[in-house]
Amino acid sequence: MFISFPNRSRRLRRLVATTSLLIASIFLSDVCVLAQAVAASGPPHSTEDRGRILLVLPFDNHTGQPSLEWIREAAAEILSSRFASAGFAPMRRDDRIYALDHLGLPQGFQPSRATALKIAQTLDADSIIVGSYRMDGGDIIAEAQLINVPHLRMSPAVASVGKLTDMMNVFDSLAWKLTRQLDPALNISEQTFIAAGAGTRLDAFEQYIRGITEPDQAERQRHLLQAVQLSPNFSLAWMALGRNYYDDQEYEKAADAFARVSHSNRDALEAGFYRGLSLLFSGDYPNAQQAFAGVARILPLAEVVNNEGVAVSRQSHDGSAFFREAVTADPNNADYRFNLAVSLKHRGDTAEAMTQLTQCLRLRPSDAEAQALQTAWKQSSGAQSAGAEADPLERIVRDFDAAAFRQAAQMMNEMDEARLAALPPRERALKLSAQAQGYLDRGLLLEAERLFQSSITADGKVAQAHAGLAEVRQRSGDAADARKEAQAALALDPSAQAYLVLGRLDLESGDLTAAGTEAGQALKLEPGSKAAQELNQQIIARMGQER
Repeated sequence: MFISFPNRSRRLRRLVATTSLLIASIFLSDVCVLAQAVAASGPPHSTEDRGRILLVLPFDNHTGQPSLEWIREAAAEILSSRFASAGFAPMRRDDRIYALDHLGLPQGFQPSRATALKIAQTLDADSIIVGSYRMDGGDIIAEAQLINVPHLRMSPAVASVGKLTDMMNVFDSLAWKLTRQLDPALNISEQTFIAAGAGTRLDAFEQYIRGITEPDQAERQRHLLQAVQLSPNFSLAWMALGRNYYDDQEYEKAADAFARVSHSNRDALEAGFYRGLSLLFSGDYPNAQQAFAGVARILPLAEVVNNEGVAVSRQSHDGSAFFREAVTADPNNADYRFNLAVSLKHRGDTAEAMTQLTQCLRLRPSDAEAQALQTAWKQSSGAQSAGAEADPLERIVRDFDAAAFRQAAQMMNEMDEARLAALPPRERALKLSAQAQGYLDRGLLLEAERLFQSSITADGKVAQAHAGLAEVRQRSGDAADARKEAQAALALDPSAQAYLVLGRLDLESGDLTAAGTEAGQALKLEPGSKAAQELNQQIIARMGQER
């Protein structure tokens, strides 16, 4: 996905090129395997690809109630979040706003179908989701349709109904129905979609939406603070609040807000980058270094490693290795050349420092600071010149393009998927199951189910996948399917996880004898399991109550 805006696309191409170089260096030994995987899986983002790019537009408010206007953006946010968890690539709100601005349209503009298509084409989206909502007594009725942009074809409308107090469930259900239209083969249950939003308080979500749509900075901050006070673990609200503080140059508050974004949130890497910047500007260089290092371990973009090098240098340590890595990743960036030159000079390598500074000026001849530095260095005699103390600090990369950053992360994900696709079915199923378990451990039920289902598709005899899917089903409230999957897992290979699912189900249904047996089996397989110990204690306590 490439965004067709002159300024943004230039930075996007640069970041994509940087990422490509990094990916090539990381996965060079896998080139042949990757080529086979890509050939087998077909071209990326084809019209039948479940990872297609989606644009969800704000829904039309047909309620006649201005107090419910906030649901317009809420619908787009909920659907986009569920589509992302299900493996699609929905556009972000800021990309949509950028497109509206590029077309000369205000943020609150309600586009016609023709204008919606123009926005989607501007953003290179494959499909648009348009919809509306209305009230019928105490019920909210939401309807939506998919528009296939390349073929200009509309799907049949789907609808979801529920109490206004259960609005999240209504739009979660609608997202599931739309997902089934986008990819009928995607076998994720509706209950898992609904469970994905179960932990979000509606009042906190309303304050979050009012915050991100509020043009006034102070009012925006007020709404976002209310959102995190109502729901202290609300990562989306913390991310938005962090950006608000960052824009106001309240860097210590920004760093704290970004730190509260969950590592499992899709904004986690971006939050880590901004936290690093906030800590740099606050003068907390050790923690800034850690923040950038955490991002670089997953996405080692030139911007990230450069700023990690700045944090190292500000602690009077040698950051040359980081600046050299940034130059290698993006050799045409003058700032990285400048930073490497300054760092090398501090280290005493004057000749190489002058070479890098010359390269910086070749890339940016009008750089006044670099010109003055070159003149000073030429006039100095030897490495230990009197002017060495006056050498400037290394430059921080502040021109951060979030859309390009996310695009680079998506490229890394696609590389990982290609590597998986090249593995034998059994090995692929085991790796998918392990990834899914990681999502499940973090409470991400929808992501976990998607990967457990992919594991079972690759090889239906992997017990871990059935046990994991059983736990997803149990957590989402589908007792019948949870029991079926747990029993399937036990038939393949007994595990504590499968026994625990059955034990919890039997405890909930009141069959304490069966629950006690299953908890005992889980403890036999994993004596140190805290989950099994807790279940056993719950069963004993329940038995005592019944006596």
